[in-house]
Amino acid sequence: MDNSVEALASVIQLAIGPVFLLAGIAGFLNVMSGRLGRIIDRARQVESMIRAFNQDDVREKANAELKVLWRRSDIINRAIGFCVASALFVCAVVVSVFIGDFWDFHIAELVVGLFVAALLFLITALLLFLKEVQIATRILKPGGVLENQ
Repeated sequence: MDNSVEALASVIQLAIGPVFLLAGIAGFLNVMSGRLGRIIDRARQVESMIRAFNQDDVREKANAELKVLWRRSDIINRAIGFCVASALFVCAVVVSVFIGDFWDFHIAELVVGLFVAALLFLITALLLFLKEVQIATRILKPGGVLENQ
């Protein structure tokens, strides 16, 4: 590695793109964790409704909603996991760029592999997020939970 400031600036410029991707992933994680929190809060409300009401029809609807809420929770939790994996792979890309340049390793294939894996994890997280949103909006239609299972 050329120890000049110009060479270091060049490496930093290479790392900027993945860092912006990392910032976007962080924002997406914030949105998903907020949704997860709201799902959990609603599940707690529904569980207390189940305990409070003795009517079978209310309990049946509440149990059906609870089932959907736990399914949504599972999906968004997996989306968060894929998002975190994506962020970790982006971090590995940035570290690889610096290490490869500093020790003059030829690791272009590794960097490409890590970056493609990060994007595949992010695509999976986005698809899971879309599925969770579809489930959430499906229960808002007439008939609600029981009609749309």
